[in-house]
Amino acid sequence: MQVKENSDFVPTIVAFCCNWCSYAGADLAGTNRLAYPANVKIIRVPCSCRVNPTFILRAFQRGADGVIICGCHPGDCHYTSGNYFARRRMTLLFSLLDYLGIEKDRTRVEWVSAAEGAKFADTMNSFAEAIIKLGKNRRLEDLRCRKQ
Repeated sequence: MQVKENSDFVPTIVAFCCNWCSYAGADLAGTNRLAYPANVKIIRVPCSCRVNPTFILRAFQRGADGVIICGCHPGDCHYTSGNYFARRRMTLLFSLLDYLGIEKDRTRVEWVSAAEGAKFADTMNSFAEAIIKLGKNRRLEDLRCRKQ
């Protein structure tokens, strides 16, 4: 019944993608005409370790229903160990989001290489489906800028 209520809901999803692998994977998905939701807003970052936890909190504050961080596979980072730093930082962020009452399923970390366009599209499709099942993010609604 819950899924039926949210069938008209179009979530806002922010994807932070590393320049060297995940963004190139998104490009490959587009080149191969693989479909993923148009409501996924991609933000290109030099490395997944560049994603500060405040960026994710700000995305939720500004109305994002889900945030996904995509980076190089561990061991394949252009900046040697950037994705290891990102993984540790996101683990701490997940506990903070839990403390704030934001569902853990609203955030995800995925490793997608430049040659995995199909994996990028599948990841975005499955993440969008999970966010649709969760519904609108109302937890930080009181902090959002509203139009009067």
